[in-house]
Amino acid sequence: MNREDYLISRLSSKYIGDDGAIVGDKIYSMDAFFEGVHFKREWMSLTQIARKAMLVNLSDAVAMNAKPLYALVTLSLPKDITRDEIDEILNSLHQVALEFKCEIIGGDTIAGERLDFSITIISESKNPLTRRGLKEGDLLAYTGVLGESKRDLNRLFNGEEISSDSRFIEPTLRQEFIEKAREFLTVGMDISDGLFCDTNKLLDYNSVGFDPIVEIDDEVGSSGEEYEMLVGFDMKYLKEIEEIAKDCNLSLSVFARVSKNKRRYRCVNHHR
Repeated sequence: MNREDYLISRLSSKYIGDDGAIVGDKIYSMDAFFEGVHFKREWMSLTQIARKAMLVNLSDAVAMNAKPLYALVTLSLPKDITRDEIDEILNSLHQVALEFKCEIIGGDTIAGERLDFSITIISESKNPLTRRGLKEGDLLAYTGVLGESKRDLNRLFNGEEISSDSRFIEPTLRQEFIEKAREFLTVGMDISDGLFCDTNKLLDYNSVGFDPIVEIDDEVGSSGEEYEMLVGFDMKYLKEIEEIAKDCNLSLSVFARVSKNKRRYRCVNHHR
């Protein structure tokens, strides 16, 4: 058990377990995006950093089939940051929020040694997609193509440049797919810690295992911060879900079948 899982295991709230906490008719989610852990400033522009900080937070709402309503943003600002740089950060945060019809309604700022973000998203859903409900025989699948985020992160570590539209810099959220496929999906979550680690979380939460349908390469399965969707569903809905993915111009890869064993993937933490 890593430190994050241990910390979560020490909390007793009934609302813990999904990408966001469902309380009444609202969903609350929060993620940190810290310099030196999730990014280096020399890797990305301030516009790109702020954009990704907001996108990875909105991803939790999208993954739960929720509409983002409001955002609370806390910023730790380095002492040498200029007003122009602050404006660049804020403009980028507001632009992304606007794209998802989400309003930034407040937050906090502190002086620090690094550029750090902590963002809370308040959203709502009439039919939230959660992590609970997997049963034996269900299929597990992921959207899109995985592996680019890890590949480009390794390039950055090696001092190489990457494309400005790289998945590591600019995640693509699958809002259209989730909205259209929700009625056929049993469970879902975004892939932030890598397919292997996130699949294990889903299996643990439902006390089930899996039988592989296809072998997943480590470079694919351990690529974190992809923000594609990991979904589980009854196999009788496979054709409908594949058609929806096709309509969204999106690939869908079925990789495992849920089983009553205790099989797990080898999971390695991907953060620096």
